[in-house]
Amino acid sequence: MSLTLSWNNEQEQYEITHALIEKLEELLRLAGTLEQVTDGEVALTFTDDAAIQELNKQYRGLDKPTDVLSFSMQEMGDEEMEIIYGDEDDAFEDDPAKNRGDEDEGFEEPLGDIIISVPRAVEQAADYGHSIDREIGFLFVHGFLHLIGYDHQVEEEERVMFGKQEQILQQAGLTR
Repeated sequence: MSLTLSWNNEQEQYEITHALIEKLEELLRLAGTLEQVTDGEVALTFTDDAAIQELNKQYRGLDKPTDVLSFSMQEMGDEEMEIIYGDEDDAFEDDPAKNRGDEDEGFEEPLGDIIISVPRAVEQAADYGHSIDREIGFLFVHGFLHLIGYDHQVEEEERVMFGKQEQILQQAGLTR
């Protein structure tokens, strides 16, 4: 098994190139290595301000666009049921690999979803004076760290999270 990226483009403002996807896959590998996350799938959607505003309103109660949203599959809400992958009979197998599915089938347990507003990324890249690809990379790493449990609600958490983001971006050559 491995750490994989699946993606979907639902916007037309900025071309999502093969080179950008390769860079995001590199960022995922670097972040996974740093955080010792070796398996799972991250689903990434590139969208526009209207779509992300609707999601932000629905899930966070904020009726405004944002740059990135993350929805972790690792967190369980009070009223959520745990998803069991594969046959329920497999839960009693002695071989843990059988409980996760056959590697040859290409199954990766989902880590979660990251949604990036491309118009917001384009605007922020101009504001910060760096490339759009760097901004999308920053938002992607930021979203990934949220998926695995990082937050920035207090100053110390923010310092740690943003330090890790910058370290990963520097390793990938995405400098300001």
